[in-house]
Amino acid sequence: MNLTISQIAEELGVPFTGDGGLSITGIAGLRDAQEGDLSFLANARYALDITETKASAVLVGKEHDQPCKPVLIKVEDPDAAFAQIALYFAPLPITPDVGVHPKAIVSEDFELGNRVSIGPYCVLESGVKVGDGTVLSAGSYIGHNTHIGKNCFFYPHVSIRENVEIGHRVIIHNGTVIGSDGFGYTVDKKGVRTKIPQLGSVKVEDDVEMGANVTIDRARFGKTSIGCGTKIDNLVQIAHNVVIGEHVVLCAQVGISGSVTIGDYAILGGQVGCAGHLEIGEGAMIGAQSGVTKSVAPKTFVSGYPAMEHAKATRMHAHQMRIPILKSKVKSLEKRLQELEDKAN
Repeated sequence: MNLTISQIAEELGVPFTGDGGLSITGIAGLRDAQEGDLSFLANARYALDITETKASAVLVGKEHDQPCKPVLIKVEDPDAAFAQIALYFAPLPITPDVGVHPKAIVSEDFELGNRVSIGPYCVLESGVKVGDGTVLSAGSYIGHNTHIGKNCFFYPHVSIRENVEIGHRVIIHNGTVIGSDGFGYTVDKKGVRTKIPQLGSVKVEDDVEMGANVTIDRARFGKTSIGCGTKIDNLVQIAHNVVIGEHVVLCAQVGISGSVTIGDYAILGGQVGCAGHLEIGEGAMIGAQSGVTKSVAPKTFVSGYPAMEHAKATRMHAHQMRIPILKSKVKSLEKRLQELEDKAN
């Protein structure tokens, strides 16, 4: 694919400075870009790279005024603009064959919509329904009475257990498991645990995307639910009866304990851990590796362990980093005090 710089600017509806006739033949990051590539600057920490990049053109913010060799195309959001143009250079998607592969194993009473693709070694149990245009890649398992909406795409080895509901346009990456039993046991006086039946299900609404090896447990009763537009990174664990709102972001290795409620547009950074039965408010942000031990108010930013208001957490961390210095000062003061006491005696 070739685009001129003027064509890119026209597509984005923005002005540019430099030679509009230059041909762009690829896309790359600032450090890896070569002549003919389009790159972008979305984070100020990489500002120095723009003076050294070999890219022919760079998408920058409207406020950018740093002189450099590449043609600059000023946009409102360089990250979003780069994603828009990257679509022109993306390889053509592989279109799976429509129909049921002869090596798939399907029950007699499943229902398939139009243009559905069922790959080799897929297993579809009794009562499964799959909507129009959905693709189930090789080795996927769909349990009894599970319903999958239209235009979904499941990568290989996705496992969906029984009685799960999946909405439309849901993307699920390799190895994800939805509907496994919640982690629930009763404990007797001797410490012996007896399994509690997990009788509920999971409901995933429209336009959700899940990364690789995500695990979502079925509810003890009722439903574990994932709201519209939510994006879940790799290796995330969501326990039984969790309720996640719309357009939530869960970064890699987040762990959500049972019966947590997460409001719309909340963002949880990598490796955040949440104790059970908490509420995380709408629009809340939780910093990476935070330990959430109590509910978080809407539109607040918390971090640390235990998670607290971010500014307070950074002050606490600064104080903790001074402990070795303070310890040394205390030892010095103790020595001087002992010397004064010895003289006094």
